[in-house]
Amino acid sequence: THFAEIVRFAADMAESYQRHGHIQQYFILLILTDGLILDLKQTIHEIVRASMLPLSILIVGVGDQDFTQMEVLDADENPLFSQKLGQYMHRDIVQFVEFSKFKDNPKQLARETLGEIPKQLVDYM
Repeated sequence: THFAEIVRFAADMAESYQRHGHIQQYFILLILTDGLILDLKQTIHEIVRASMLPLSILIVGVGDQDFTQMEVLDADENPLFSQKLGQYMHRDIVQFVEFSKFKDNPKQLARETLGEIPKQLVDYM
């Protein structure tokens, strides 16, 4: 799976709105994935770039794959660093949730998936 292109697309859209003074616009990108990322380095770069924009990224892992790379992107413990930009992410914009852990509890799935959005929005403002 390649994430960088869709993250770049969402970031470009958010940047366009931001640049044109649409300060009350905020974007949320939802990605459903099987767990394997083939462009991790480029994806990290795009997330770091997007961390300055009105954007949050929700990643939901489906299936029984290894989601280690998703935990890296979630960056709750270690902020992402873009070698290309030479900087760390400005703020946390990614939330990862493994669907199978909450598939029998839709309310908890929603809580886990959307729980960080309010803080991410406030941190942006």
